[in-house]
Amino acid sequence: MTIQDSFVLAWRTVKGNKLRTGITVAIIAFGIMALIGIITAISAMNQSLKENFSFMGANAFTIRYKEMNARFGGGPNNGEQFAKTKKTQREKKSNLDKEIRIEEATYFKEHYGFSRAQVSVYRRGGGNNELHYKDKKTNPQITLWGGDENYIAVNGYQLELGRNINNVDIQSGRNVCVIGSSVAAKLFTNKPEKCIDKIILVQGKPYRIIGLFKSKGSSAMLRQDDIVFSSLKNVRQYTNSNPSYQLGIMVNNVTELAPAIDEATEQMRKARRLIPTETDNFVVDKSDKFADLFIGLLAGISGAAGAIGMITLIGAAIGLMNIMLVAVSERTREVGLIKAIGGKRKDVRRQFLFESILISILGAVFGIILGVLVGNIFSLVLHTGFVVPWLWVLIGIVICSVVGLAAGIYPAMKASALNPIDALRYE
Repeated sequence: MTIQDSFVLAWRTVKGNKLRTGITVAIIAFGIMALIGIITAISAMNQSLKENFSFMGANAFTIRYKEMNARFGGGPNNGEQFAKTKKTQREKKSNLDKEIRIEEATYFKEHYGFSRAQVSVYRRGGGNNELHYKDKKTNPQITLWGGDENYIAVNGYQLELGRNINNVDIQSGRNVCVIGSSVAAKLFTNKPEKCIDKIILVQGKPYRIIGLFKSKGSSAMLRQDDIVFSSLKNVRQYTNSNPSYQLGIMVNNVTELAPAIDEATEQMRKARRLIPTETDNFVVDKSDKFADLFIGLLAGISGAAGAIGMITLIGAAIGLMNIMLVAVSERTREVGLIKAIGGKRKDVRRQFLFESILISILGAVFGIILGVLVGNIFSLVLHTGFVVPWLWVLIGIVICSVVGLAAGIYPAMKASALNPIDALRYE
């Protein structure tokens, strides 16, 4: 009996026992679905985190005077709420406690000479602002930012309407602003595009709208469209503004990021007048730092998903072995007939192994399809692309093949060891 004959016989047996095959395939499929589904959902979350938290673009970084590990709400680089490790807290007390002054930020911008890099100096002018236009108002969650002409490009914003602040705005500090899309939608409900040249109240002071940002998308932790942007000089008038300035640097290509950071670190040390023996009293954050932080937290969930899937598959393997043992008892006469017409022990063993592996592979296929579909519900919710964790799909198929092989070995050995005379006489 050839390998092909054994495979064909195994396939016919699998198709012929639909109920038994269906139950076993379902058990295995649910195990794989749990594994692939959770991994797919985590992949969608990772993609969403990368897209949402890389708010400055992959080729940009920030310099600030103290460490930030996470940010919730407000505009880009909002430092009001953040988690710190014990190490960071110690560093802050000993070193990271000196704000970046305007003179230092200006010196850096004037002397930073990395090829065609854009540098922006900006400052947070206070969060939880409530903006007013006639009888309409926003929720008290709008963040005011003051910056220069490069703030928009460096922080990954684009103008949908109107213009950026110009040199006259920057020098005079007059009350003009660019607003985020969610601000415009709230104050100009029906026609947010009509906001240009309208007068709104920011902290009780009138501002003329000169521009409207394109939407960057928002989430529970990131409200990048809840922003009102004006010039540095204008924001300095508010007593609740952050005393420290920040620097945003954007290079042309992500491959230039590492040398750009090295040069920025050197130039910032000069601006801060640090001697060689002193450690840096500022931090450099890449735009995807926060995404990496949260993705690291999701790694534990991936491990739990693997454990859940493996436990389910172990149960499926036990069930499959029991079913194959029952099959051996039911098909004792068939085994005797195969041996009586010249079939060898290896032929019987091979046929039962093929059956076990086929059932496992069918379970893997259905489980992978269901897992990908269930996991991509998160893609729809998070508005990311369709995710297929190909590596885990391959791992799932391999695992199921091993499960089928392991579950089928003992029943196959038992079947092949049957005495053909006794098997033919079996009732």
